[in-house]
Amino acid sequence: MKFKSCFFLLAIILIAHAKALSQTAPVNTPNRITDSISRADTIKNHKPPKGKPSNGKTPIKSAADTTKKTGELQSEVKSHADDSTIVDQDREITYLYGKARVTYEDFELDADYIRVDQKNHLLFAKGSIDPITKQYVGKPISKQGKEDPILSDSLLFNYKTKKGKIYNPVSHQGEDFFSGGESKKIDSNEVAVKNVLFSTCDLPYPDTHFGIVITKGIIEKNRIISGPAYLEIEGIPLPLAIPFGFFPKPDSKTSGVIIPTFGEDQKLGFYLRNFGYYIVVNDYLDLTTTGTLYSKGSYELNEEMTYRKRYKYDGNISLSYGSHNYALEGDPPTKDFNVTWSHSQNPDASPGSTFSASVNAGTSTFYQNNPAYSNFNQQALTQNSLRSSINYSRTWEGTPFNLSVGLSHSQDLSSKTVSLQLPTLSFSMASISPLQPKEMVGEPKWWQKVTISYSLQATNSINDLPESELFQGNYLIKNLQTSIVHNIPVGLSLNVFHYFQFSTNVNYTEHWYLKTIRKSFARGSISGLDSMITDTVNGFRRAGIYNLSTSLSTKIYSEIDFKKGNLIAIRHVMTPSLSFAYNPDFSSPGYGYYKSAVSNATLPYPYTSQTYSIFEDGFPSAGKQAGIGLSIDNTLQAKFKPKTTDTSGKPRKVDLLQGFSVSTFYNFAQDSLQLSPISFSAHTAILNQKVNLTFYGSFNPYVNQVLDSISNGQVLKYTREINQFTWQHGRFPTLTAFSFSMSGSLNSTTFNPRPPVTPGSTLQTVNPQQAQRLAMINSDPSAYVDFNVPWNLSFNYSFSYNNNIVNTNVTNTVMLSGDVNVTHGWKVQYSTTYDLRALKLSGVPQFTIYRDLHCWDLNVQWVPFGYYKSYNITLKVRASILQDLKLSKRSDYTNNQNFNE
Repeated sequence: MKFKSCFFLLAIILIAHAKALSQTAPVNTPNRITDSISRADTIKNHKPPKGKPSNGKTPIKSAADTTKKTGELQSEVKSHADDSTIVDQDREITYLYGKARVTYEDFELDADYIRVDQKNHLLFAKGSIDPITKQYVGKPISKQGKEDPILSDSLLFNYKTKKGKIYNPVSHQGEDFFSGGESKKIDSNEVAVKNVLFSTCDLPYPDTHFGIVITKGIIEKNRIISGPAYLEIEGIPLPLAIPFGFFPKPDSKTSGVIIPTFGEDQKLGFYLRNFGYYIVVNDYLDLTTTGTLYSKGSYELNEEMTYRKRYKYDGNISLSYGSHNYALEGDPPTKDFNVTWSHSQNPDASPGSTFSASVNAGTSTFYQNNPAYSNFNQQALTQNSLRSSINYSRTWEGTPFNLSVGLSHSQDLSSKTVSLQLPTLSFSMASISPLQPKEMVGEPKWWQKVTISYSLQATNSINDLPESELFQGNYLIKNLQTSIVHNIPVGLSLNVFHYFQFSTNVNYTEHWYLKTIRKSFARGSISGLDSMITDTVNGFRRAGIYNLSTSLSTKIYSEIDFKKGNLIAIRHVMTPSLSFAYNPDFSSPGYGYYKSAVSNATLPYPYTSQTYSIFEDGFPSAGKQAGIGLSIDNTLQAKFKPKTTDTSGKPRKVDLLQGFSVSTFYNFAQDSLQLSPISFSAHTAILNQKVNLTFYGSFNPYVNQVLDSISNGQVLKYTREINQFTWQHGRFPTLTAFSFSMSGSLNSTTFNPRPPVTPGSTLQTVNPQQAQRLAMINSDPSAYVDFNVPWNLSFNYSFSYNNNIVNTNVTNTVMLSGDVNVTHGWKVQYSTTYDLRALKLSGVPQFTIYRDLHCWDLNVQWVPFGYYKSYNITLKVRASILQDLKLSKRSDYTNNQNFNE
């Protein structure tokens, strides 16, 4: 199996490198000089020495210049050297020493030594040995026309016929590099090569440890004809070779076959994974069709379309289908499908309107049965829900109106239910002041501050539909719930008595329905064992409600000053707020929104009655409200003297407590239990705002009685609130809920921030290569690892306490994730959740090990234990154009079906 994998790796490399070969192919000989391959920037950033022209039209002004006419040539050969120039007039040979330069028409040559044979029209160039470092320096750099520069050990070139030989050349094309051997230029469109080494590394040899050696070949403009070729690793040739090859070499994307990977799955058998065909429709659209076959009859199909129009929009659509035989032999296979669609629009493409889509829908078991689809990503395998949304929005410039239309979908994978919004429409008018004149003179009067707005929300929804019934008959039409909601809020905000902020709001909401419901008990039902029947009644109905609320708030400042030390002062700001809210009881019979269902009265059982809303969403809520709310918010801030390194001299302000609030509500309209639970919450941040602290709690002010009941021969306890405050019994209110969380993200730059980086390309200005690289990272975030950050740590500590008097529930967990550089080229990522109360792991622990091989990446994903126990080892080329060039070895989690926690 290993031999087969290496052989197909060779085949993949040979096919993939045809996409990136330069017109001038470099070569590699067994006796290559150890530093003959130079870094790419040596070639990319090569510029002629200052003061020397890069073409042969302008003579070089220098005492050492020699410019001579050649009768047979139509252009001048121009030469220059910084050190010395020796001219042999008898033989018509010029010797140039020290940063020599020769130009002829569109050909340019720089080297430490150049010999110009004007009689035979030959140029010979080479470098020299540095007497101090003993390194070979001043190598020839040649360039012709728009071709990329070529670095070599030496070259011989006929500038009349444009033919020549280059020894140990180095060139690049995109992210691919070529070096060594010998190259002979036959004509302007054809180059013969010998022992050429192709690699994705730009480091000097022997760091170029992966490559393909083509012993003999012809490179043309759009194709490569190769003789024998073999794989070389760490300078060692491997016995993996092909006798010949013919490869296209287009200048842009081209259609072609996708080479599969081979392996074995314990449940499904041997597989041929992700084979298919890539089709380039045009510059804006391409299609990828792939499939996977298993020896035991399972298969997977995937169709992916990528489209992009620069400065307009881009997107990706994927359709996937899988049929798997995980059950016993002879049982029907499990069939799954999944649809994903991602579309984004450039904001400048159509001012005033936007369109976006994010779709992820399919069967609930798709990700579990198709783990390779998400590259065995644990987050995808363990997710509990899928969500989709398609939205179009429109705003009208100069008006307060805007429109939004959308489709949405949510799917619970554990219960296998689907909820749909088909579609939703939202139309709104921003807040305006209708009584305010167009031209305001002086301060506005109080009535001119009255504001009004309007919103319309229309929905067509189906909630908790079983996945198996989604496409059955007209089920969708029968169960579609249509609702149109109008909302008109009217508000007024005033500053009274200089220190108080007064606001009042009157809100009117009206719902329109096309269906209502009626409930009744089944005939002969018995109290305590009643069955409820729900009937749907078609017809238009409306329900309108209104409510009133007012509030009065102010701010109280207090400060403590300090005369010694770095602490200057501590300031406390308290914001008390008193509010009043009123809304009537819309469950009263006069409104007609609520009805009662009554069971038959039979002896010895009494009748049963239930009040319900005729609208399926339960609108409007029952109960009258008329009460006063009280809330108090607090902030605490410290002021310190400036640091000695701070040249501004301004005091430093540090938030000690960003917020601490207490609130409750007293409802006069209720006959008992009028005081709502007293809730409190607080939040702040420490370590320079890097760690967030939050807590929340609730107190019940009423006494709870614990009572017993008997069910199925067992005594069960339950509670009942009585209309007595706990402090009447000398007790503090009961703490019914409390939660505390601490979260943050720390890394090596937290306390030593990096200097600001000058913004580069944006999403609107990226070139096609950058867009391709970005799309790859977005589809597989693990493809990008930042080795410049030595360590990262993300944590989330959570504690919760719930008390219903009869029993309590406590959770205490900590989640850790992050990465650390073990050495310069090794990075380990980790993710786990630990239950501090149960003293065991409560999540899926995962480790990922990265090895930076410069031009290659080694990625090891490991789940050490649990149901998803597995590993995945991938060795792949870093170059984005060769992302399909990789070797993988994995142990699927599906091989671990018998695991018991």
